[in-house]
Amino acid sequence: MIDNDLLVIGAPDVEAALSGREHDIMDAVQKAYETHSRGASSLPHSSFLRFPDSDKDRIICLPAYLGDDYQLAGVKWIASVPGNVPKGIERASAVMILNDRETGRPTTVLEGSIVSKQRTAASAALASKVLAPEAPDTIGFVGCGPINVAVANFLQAAWPNTKKLLAFDLDPARAQAFGESIGPYFDNAEFTIAASLDEVMANSPMVAFATTAINPYIDNLDSSPENATILHVSLRDLKPGAILPNHNIVDDLDHVCRAGTSIFLTAEETGNRDFVHSSLGDILLGNKPLPERNGRPVVFSPFGLGVLDLAVADLVQESVAERKAGTNVSSFLP
Repeated sequence: MIDNDLLVIGAPDVEAALSGREHDIMDAVQKAYETHSRGASSLPHSSFLRFPDSDKDRIICLPAYLGDDYQLAGVKWIASVPGNVPKGIERASAVMILNDRETGRPTTVLEGSIVSKQRTAASAALASKVLAPEAPDTIGFVGCGPINVAVANFLQAAWPNTKKLLAFDLDPARAQAFGESIGPYFDNAEFTIAASLDEVMANSPMVAFATTAINPYIDNLDSSPENATILHVSLRDLKPGAILPNHNIVDDLDHVCRAGTSIFLTAEETGNRDFVHSSLGDILLGNKPLPERNGRPVVFSPFGLGVLDLAVADLVQESVAERKAGTNVSSFLP
């Protein structure tokens, strides 16, 4: 008998399913990367809905299929409206739809911004574990919004003995609130609001960028410590001069080399993509070696793949099923 019901999973149940499970989420993200790099996925380019009266607002559609053990298909519809922040509303909001692979029928609708935030942060933390030559004594944060709060949470799970945290935001009040938000994660680390971006870059062997920049503004990474690890989550902070001399790792080269990212602009300037060393998935599978650092920074630029959302949504589904949570909408489908 075909099930015509639809399960709706709201934010409280998504949060309950993922809370305190940083290592499980990183494992799920790693498995998704490896599955994708083996070719057992389908990942069309995401589509950007933009508006004629704004160059900042956008809604992005990310369809994906994750094969092997998952057999999951679905889509994330995520809006980014920076103007929400002064109103006290989070910049990003999202919904996900999961479909049965055999029938194609939608089975689950869930709040997607929490899933998106968690998979983004887990991806950055996983990359830091794979790429950093040693545990960082100091971690820097550029951009002090909810994404870097989540990144800080996962970096604490990856690097629990970090001693110092440096943060910079154009809005000092946001930097202060950021410090208060991440305090519970880093009990034994000293938190400092940096006076400038240069202070963060010069003193942090690991830096996480999570800004709303739409145009690159950093000329180079010359002030960074030797072998620094740059988690370029926001994708549009570094000019080609900061990308080219360094080791570049991506999640998927075809996906990240578009939509005005720093990788895209660098490829346009050079006429090639040879400056990208590898994808993280190929390094995880052993298909590509780690770059030989030679003192240069490594820059991880993740576009954010829909297969990661599916892997984390799968964790949510499992937890919700175990707890008999969520809201069932009977006879939703014809």
